[in-house]
Amino acid sequence: MARALGEDLRSRVVKAAGEGGSARQAAARFGVGISSAIRWIGRARMGETTPRPQGRRRGSRLDAHADFIIGTIEER
Repeated sequence: MARALGEDLRSRVVKAAGEGGSARQAAARFGVGISSAIRWIGRARMGETTPRPQGRRRGSRLDAHADFIIGTIEER
């Protein structure tokens, strides 16, 4: 997975698009992917300005009960 880009860059792209430019123009100006710029601008319009977490998802609540669940399945 690629390295996360900084929040400063994200805010500059969103600001440039908000000042009348398109998402494609802002992406070209700051050297980011068009789809990233479109996604950032869409999320900013919904009020989400921080990046989402990256990496593997956290474990399930059921992980602590795995032995019990597998034992029950094997009994059947």
